[in-house]
Amino acid sequence: MTVKSKTRKRYNILAMIFVTVVINYLDRTNMSIAASALKEELGISAIQMGYIFSAFGWTYSLLQIPGGIVADKVKSRILYPVIMALWSIATLLQGIVSSFAALIGLRASIGVFEAPSYPTNNLVVTRWFPENERASAIATYTSGQFLGMAALLPILTVIQNALGWRGLFIVSGLIGLVWAAVWYIFYRDPQNHKKISESELNLIKEGGGLVANKEKTAVKKFEKQDLVNAFKYRKLWGLYIGQFCLGATTVFFLTWFPTYLVEFRGLDFIKSGFYASIPYLAAFLGVLLAGFSSDFLIKKGYTPEIARKAPIIIGMLLSIAIIGANYTDNTTLIIFFLSLAFFGNGLASIAWIFISLIAPKNNIGLIGGAFNFIGGLANVIVPIVIGYLVQDGDFSPALFFIGGIAFLGFFSYTFIVGKVERIVPKAS
Repeated sequence: MTVKSKTRKRYNILAMIFVTVVINYLDRTNMSIAASALKEELGISAIQMGYIFSAFGWTYSLLQIPGGIVADKVKSRILYPVIMALWSIATLLQGIVSSFAALIGLRASIGVFEAPSYPTNNLVVTRWFPENERASAIATYTSGQFLGMAALLPILTVIQNALGWRGLFIVSGLIGLVWAAVWYIFYRDPQNHKKISESELNLIKEGGGLVANKEKTAVKKFEKQDLVNAFKYRKLWGLYIGQFCLGATTVFFLTWFPTYLVEFRGLDFIKSGFYASIPYLAAFLGVLLAGFSSDFLIKKGYTPEIARKAPIIIGMLLSIAIIGANYTDNTTLIIFFLSLAFFGNGLASIAWIFISLIAPKNNIGLIGGAFNFIGGLANVIVPIVIGYLVQDGDFSPALFFIGGIAFLGFFSYTFIVGKVERIVPKAS
């Protein structure tokens, strides 16, 4: 039963996704905070550390397509708390083990359980938000990964300083377990939400939100052609390549960045946490600017090719600025170039909007999984490549590598992605 007064329950749901993304990225990135102390205590080399960073991406990327299928078929209210509890337990266990092999296994297991998370985020927003608000909604929850880390990096360094790297993992895991229970208690799809008003439900439906009927509907059976459709369209490949390039910059900041500041630039551990938060804050501002300006342009009548693509193309160009840090020893300038690059990465991070606008309606989770699968390969490849590039202590080749991939992303979005319109597969 819906209530009569006008409601804005979709923003409550968006706030829940935001917090979930913060926790998601907390459990991905706490290893980067722990890396220096962990390497010293356990005698782990830079190359081994690269493999530990990469282990998350092995399973996360490989399971994106299955994760997207699961997101399409399993209720978000059930799926999210289950996978969140499981990845939080794996995070907590990292604070107990002491071997290279165990750390690899636990990082890989976090990748397994987080695999359906972003396809689920996108599905929830597609259900709860009309199309002309969707870029803003995606920007808001995506910003959680950046604002969360901007705020948390100094706190995490203090926690590690007080409790050690083991305590850092244990605290992170406990936070996720609590939030898993909160999600199960409070989340509902719009048609099942007891406190949503009829006017808000109609606003979502009429604006293109994928609101299901209240009556139980049959779930479309997965078919081989669904998987073929995920890889047969050029515009989708443009998005996939672009997401890999976007991920390359992101994964540098999620893995090697604190090590870069401490070991290559010589900052002390506590100070590095505060400096490291500045690029995350820049990325947070970038993603919000992209989302709200994109929706503003849509409402003003600009085409999706301009309103949706412009922030991403500009963002990819700005990400190349990471190379500038190679040409200065001034800490302020180093942070400036890195912040400009991550600001650009934030601008480009609304790329998920294309999945909600382009993917066939019955396969949004699946194609979101394919999108994140290709993007997730950056989590596999980039940390290992950087590990080999920096084994002699010089990070300059790694920054050239990241800048070059960002240029490839600019090329992909500019020349491969075509008209922004929903794909309607032809009946076979």
